Amino acid sequence: MATAPETLAERLRGRFGDALGACKVALGEVTIEVPPARLVEVCTALRDEEPFRFEQLMDLCGVDYLTYGEADWDTDEATATGFSRGRAREHEGPVWKGPRFAVVYHLLSVTHNHRLRVRTFPEDTEFPVVDTVTGIWPSANWYEREAFDLFGIVFEGHPDLRRILTDYGFVGHPFRKDFPLSGHVEVRYDPERGRVVYEPVSIEPRNNVPRVIRHDARYEADPSSATGE
Repeated sequence: MATAPETLAERLRGRFGDALGACKVALGEVTIEVPPARLVEVCTALRDEEPFRFEQLMDLCGVDYLTYGEADWDTDEATATGFSRGRAREHEGPVWKGPRFAVVYHLLSVTHNHRLRVRTFPEDTEFPVVDTVTGIWPSANWYEREAFDLFGIVFEGHPDLRRILTDYGFVGHPFRKDFPLSGHVEVRYDPERGRVVYEPVSIEPRNNVPRVIRHDARYEADPSSATGE
């Protein structure tokens, strides 16, 4: 017997066909991929058509896959000597072969008690652009501004696309994987000038070594102490 997510996935495949780049069921959740050119069309149908009725946009976020699959620390398993230290990258070139940026939409159908994840990949990596969905779900307004601010994804047709979290004059997009963790500038109050000043950041970028806590016989309590022997 098909589960509710599997039934929803079959309805989506039957309705949208080649408009879906992918339609997957994993961990009890349905995810579809939609080309940017068909995004507004598909989202409008998802909101309005009776088999779907996704009335609410619960969340919208950007994703940067630049370093997807890479890691500075290999901590998947412990060994007799503890977790491994920083490991050399064994591959050449990026692990992720798809487009760098994505926009992910989390939808809720109050009518049918269904949830759906929609993902679209802007085609241009240098200047990622997708159409706004504020005309479909007004709640997308601030979500899209956040994705624009943090990832630099432009939402065509947005009524007021401007930064929402970073300061005026901020340079760059801090959630991009190539943005330095320490940033580009630091802020301090200068008592001589009587104002806040911006200066080049003085912190050296680095990867810290994780602390490894090992549990072995050296740290076990003496069983005899518990019995008083």
